[in-house]
Amino acid sequence: MTDSISRRSVLGTAGALGALTAAGQLVGQPAEAATSAGSLPRSVDVVVVGGGISGLMAARKVHQAGRSVLVLEARDRVGGRVLNHELRNGSVIESGGAFVGPTQEHIKRLAKELGVKTFKEYVQGNNIYVKQTPAGGQAIPYTGTIPPDPTILPDAGQLQERIDQMASEIDVSAPWSHPKAEEWDSTSFDTWVRQQTANPDVRDLLLCYTQAAFGADGMDFSLLFLVWYIACSGDEKHVGTFERSSGTPDAAQDSRFVGGSQLVPLRMAHQLGKRVALNAPVRRIRQDASGVDVHTDRGTVRAKRVVVACPPRFVLDIDWSPLLPPRRAQLLQRMPMGALMKCDAVYDKPFWREDGLSGSGLNTVGAVRTTFDNSPSDGSVGVLLSFVGGSTWSKYGNMSHAKRRKAVLEGFAAIVGEKALHPIQYVEHDWTHEQWTQGSPVALQVPGAIWYYGDTIRQPFRRVHWAGTETSTYWAGYMDGAVRAGERAAAEVLDLL
Repeated sequence: MTDSISRRSVLGTAGALGALTAAGQLVGQPAEAATSAGSLPRSVDVVVVGGGISGLMAARKVHQAGRSVLVLEARDRVGGRVLNHELRNGSVIESGGAFVGPTQEHIKRLAKELGVKTFKEYVQGNNIYVKQTPAGGQAIPYTGTIPPDPTILPDAGQLQERIDQMASEIDVSAPWSHPKAEEWDSTSFDTWVRQQTANPDVRDLLLCYTQAAFGADGMDFSLLFLVWYIACSGDEKHVGTFERSSGTPDAAQDSRFVGGSQLVPLRMAHQLGKRVALNAPVRRIRQDASGVDVHTDRGTVRAKRVVVACPPRFVLDIDWSPLLPPRRAQLLQRMPMGALMKCDAVYDKPFWREDGLSGSGLNTVGAVRTTFDNSPSDGSVGVLLSFVGGSTWSKYGNMSHAKRRKAVLEGFAAIVGEKALHPIQYVEHDWTHEQWTQGSPVALQVPGAIWYYGDTIRQPFRRVHWAGTETSTYWAGYMDGAVRAGERAAAEVLDLL
């Protein structure tokens, strides 16, 4: 067998924490592995719901401040939407969040503290844009972000300039405060693009971005959400731009982590030890005048404060007493997860590099709209990655594995050549099939959500505080946003404790 439908997540479970410790790959003070069975403590100062990067970061800060804390994670692993995959040769790639770049200093600082190094995404050589013609696809080499297609370049360039201008006007902590917020939020991004250009090729090209970034098409979220998301790609000193959000060198896809991004949450969980409880989905949260009871499948824990750091839709699945504030519930109902799967083809070497290609490419048709060189840092094997999201996922995600594999490999071949048809391994991870994610990579905000309900996104609910990457004011949807949100939520509870 050369293919794998399900990933070998040997780096994802509590047992893996122990295995990594034995191999000397974890850093920090010795700690027992996260627990997946047994009794929970009766009470702690702070309970954190969700063992992704954001929840673990909140717990890390609370623990460092000398307060007792417990992380409750529904899965049998930590990391949330960050997940490593071990290839047959022992190399590691990412099945979930992977990239970091400039202005993402919070995640990079955390990784450095944990001893996780970065390496630059391979970008040498030409990218390939597959232009559709009556005779079929024509491979056009280019560099940069926008392909040099004269039929789309002027419109695409103007759209990028307009988006950047709009993003520069946004207060990332309060996008609903912009004078045109109601107008922008009542319009889908797709509708706005249609109003700005009559060329359908521009809309097709933008799908290459939105399907990879959001797992969605432009009709699925508001213009204000898109503009705010672009604005979030900066920091306190730098204005966010479309180039920084969508580009590779010196942009959001600039670098990856040696050994895979899941090493970051794994090492945080290792340091927290038994303060992380796996297989502990939270079913009920009861608040009263003196504290909070958090009910899980492994028992009930009493806390003074709670930080919820799970995907927005799962907050609604919890039985709340008292009920969630109506406006917050309305917001969460308008924040669906995108639909995304990552498909990787593995080769004995990154052959496209010898042909002067970067491995990156765009195609406005087929299963592969966007590709990256996803090879490990040592280049021991070559790996091509495709994000299959939005309407492309709707078509290909429901095919048989064999048909989808064929379509993906043909998509790779259109960009880097016929050798792509013959991988030594093919793996994929469909995030819509993850019980505790059910989509990826970020919760969207549909038209009307931000303008009417957005100001509730970070408002504490009595003793409950909110983390998760969607609540960040910078790099929402990214690992850096997850770290920032965890830090903020921890600061809130520590101040009140």
